[in-house]
Amino acid sequence: MSSVRKATHSNSWYSGSAKELRNQLENWLSSAGPSTHGPARAIIAPHAGYQYCGACAAFAYKEISPQQTKRIFILGPAHHVRLGGCALSPAKVYKTPLYDLNIDQKIYSELFDTSMFEEMTLQTDEEEHSIEMHLPFVAKVMEGQSLTIVPVLVGSLNTEKEALYGKLFSKYLADKDNAFVISSDFCHWGARFSYQYYDKGNGDIHQSIQKLDETGMNTIEKLIPSGFTSYLKKYGNTICGRHPIGVLLNAVHELVNESESDEKPALKFLNYAQSSHCLYMHDSSVSYAAASLKWD
Repeated sequence: MSSVRKATHSNSWYSGSAKELRNQLENWLSSAGPSTHGPARAIIAPHAGYQYCGACAAFAYKEISPQQTKRIFILGPAHHVRLGGCALSPAKVYKTPLYDLNIDQKIYSELFDTSMFEEMTLQTDEEEHSIEMHLPFVAKVMEGQSLTIVPVLVGSLNTEKEALYGKLFSKYLADKDNAFVISSDFCHWGARFSYQYYDKGNGDIHQSIQKLDETGMNTIEKLIPSGFTSYLKKYGNTICGRHPIGVLLNAVHELVNESESDEKPALKFLNYAQSSHCLYMHDSSVSYAAASLKWD
């Protein structure tokens, strides 16, 4: 079996032309402005087609320091397979239109040795977009630097498993050579998503969606895992990367409890967007948000 994962969503979800893609990424990163909440130890960024979320994602990626970062963990939710834990790729190389990214085999070996990870098939890997959509951004931000990646497919974890994986990843989050990319879109609203929460007190539907997402974003910023779990239970918001976010919150929680340092983590959302502004119940939209976690 091939040890190379193809860029299966290029030419559809994003440009397969290296020149065009590089120009788009440079423009988005430039428009996002200079770093305001970095260097990032972790970011939360969307994984939809770039025409919808590329500009938003750039607000998170601008916070990654290419000089400081040597390894990037990418935690993406599973959209197409039932997975009760986490899975690792069978590939050794991920292709992008810009250049190939090498998977860190040493870290993969350490993760497999925990017996908490299974190996997904190459077909599962290539069908999934939640990790792939971050690869061009990673490649562009880290251009010219020595880099390995650690892609992790995250399944439908219960709160106990989110805590277990958070504890496992906490030692990697503590290493300043590492950065984490948490792959997540926010509210998927509409009949086609079986979710139409609407608080008319907040205005039009799209305004209600934004308020709902902002409540969730404010909760995530507090870095308390149980708070995010309670928010999801109360509103049922269709945040597709809720489990990777839960793992991150638990990893931070673990480090804060262990640390004797005065350094404090701070997570801040930097941008928010919607694919369209819903006005009627037959409309639909997906929300996107970009955040950075730094440790002062």
